[in-house]
Amino acid sequence: GIAPGEVSHVIVTHVHLDHAGGAGALLSRLPAARLVVHPRGARHMVDPSKLLAGAAEVYGGMEAIRALYGDVLPAPADRVIEAPEGTVVDLGGRELRILDTPGHARHHFVVHDPATRGFFTGDTFGISYREFDDAGRPFMYPTTTPVQFDPPALRASVERMLAWRPERMYLTHYGMIEGRIPEAAAAMLDAVDGHVAVARAAPPGPGRQAAIRAGLAEQLLGLLARRGWKGTREEALEAYATDLDLNSQGLEVWMASQAG
Repeated sequence: GIAPGEVSHVIVTHVHLDHAGGAGALLSRLPAARLVVHPRGARHMVDPSKLLAGAAEVYGGMEAIRALYGDVLPAPADRVIEAPEGTVVDLGGRELRILDTPGHARHHFVVHDPATRGFFTGDTFGISYREFDDAGRPFMYPTTTPVQFDPPALRASVERMLAWRPERMYLTHYGMIEGRIPEAAAAMLDAVDGHVAVARAAPPGPGRQAAIRAGLAEQLLGLLARRGWKGTREEALEAYATDLDLNSQGLEVWMASQAG
């Protein structure tokens, strides 16, 4: 029931294309809106050429990017608000607060909504597909997408959010998690530790990413088995196929950075 001309802000937690690829197109339909983005990511919204080139390397070329995201339009520079730590976005008396939360990416923030005691978490709190819920318990899984995964920073960011005693987490992938937030956080961070262990155990060389992916697949199946999930191995691996691809890429990049 809100007219496009009445929308005041578009907020992106970080500039990965699955979160921000449509921001420019959205702004073209919302004439009064301004784009709120992390200072490290702002330039990539105004000129997305480097962002697109990096994504093309991950996804296998520009045609794959267009198939997934369409045309990624630049955001007008005069409508971009850089939002460092502590920025408050005033929505007509309802305030949202920006917290800088690296770990998934250095250009990532989360958005705290005091009115609902919740955080819009982007990818900092991991992902949770609803079809894997069990008796109201969400299945938490990390996302270590290339190229800036930083395990200690991610842990610190999650613990920082927990210090606010949130009652809800609004995950981009997918939906709200409500109640038992510390338990969900612990499960996600345990899976991060498992990811790191798999990456460190993989032998260096040209086959390391494949070895990491295979290890992550077995880790995933083990996590689901311990929860008593009744689906098949094939169903789980198909549902998480893209995540296993991207997470293994991110871990390989992280391992290379540790060697340097």
